[in-house]
Amino acid sequence: MLSLGEVAIAKPAVQAALSGYSDLPMRTVAREHGAAYTIHEVVLDELVLQKGKLQRRILDVPEHDHPVGGQLMGSRPETFGAAARELVRAGFDVVDINFGCPVNKVLGRHRGGWLLSEPETALAIVESVVQSVQGDAPVTVKMRRGYDDSPTAEGAFFTILEGAIARGIAGVTVHGRTVAQKYVGPSRWEFVQRVKREVGDFTVLGSGDLFSPFDVVDMLQRTGVDGVTIARGCIGNPFVFRQVDALLAGETPLRPTCGEQRTALLRHWELARGYYGKERLAVSHLRTHAIKYAQYHREAEWARERFVRVRDAAELEARIDEVFAARFDEGVARELRREDAVVPALQSCAE
Repeated sequence: MLSLGEVAIAKPAVQAALSGYSDLPMRTVAREHGAAYTIHEVVLDELVLQKGKLQRRILDVPEHDHPVGGQLMGSRPETFGAAARELVRAGFDVVDINFGCPVNKVLGRHRGGWLLSEPETALAIVESVVQSVQGDAPVTVKMRRGYDDSPTAEGAFFTILEGAIARGIAGVTVHGRTVAQKYVGPSRWEFVQRVKREVGDFTVLGSGDLFSPFDVVDMLQRTGVDGVTIARGCIGNPFVFRQVDALLAGETPLRPTCGEQRTALLRHWELARGYYGKERLAVSHLRTHAIKYAQYHREAEWARERFVRVRDAAELEARIDEVFAARFDEGVARELRREDAVVPALQSCAE
């Protein structure tokens, strides 16, 4: 069983923090389809401390949303620590520190992946967070394998990781790309394997190029990591968690029927309406998810276009019924095979 400090996680495949996606509705649907641990989309430490509606939404952790991690991004140790304390008070089970985001506007503000080039600041942030939560929740770190491919960057990675472990973190997620790579090129699983080998019994989760249940099992077996975080491979595809369960149990994974996809999307829609309150916001969020579900449709381009044009609730519901009609299941095998488990739209897309 995977564990982060005293937080036990029943299965090795967990839902990653996904900017713009892994809100409470998405996490709930993922759990209902087999995810044992999910992580809130990354939030700025400053927003966690800023009173208002957004803060209340971030800190909304209902009873069914456990165990759940809260991922923080920022650049100042003092605000990082204060925000971590607020997450724990709100009920988050784990506090995760983002040292991996490669987006230019994030790097320009010396946040996310930028901190891999500043070990002293990164470790000051870790120290602040660990001291602020005072053992009330485990602290984990998300890292890419370095800022770039230079020996200096690799040295900084291990300086931060070893220093963070010494300061009391409970686990690390390692993504096999550098910050400079952004989303281009393959994730180097051999580096993830090396990290796990060097830290021994310490908990390591792997990340990168996990677009199907076969990828998940391959990473677990090839690298020896304790678990994996599935990112883009689970957007529009909450079914991947049970597919992983089936593979690990020696069973045949099944692709979802149109009826199952329709049910999952309508459930997501129900949750989004309650969560966002305003119909306009709920439709906007659901449309984004529906487009991702469409990638797995037998007529993916047509399905995507049907959702791109959605503007209101009635149209959204009509399109869900239209796109995921039972007739599209005709002639489609339920058995999920490795060769057709990854949709074309995701093959050029990175976690």
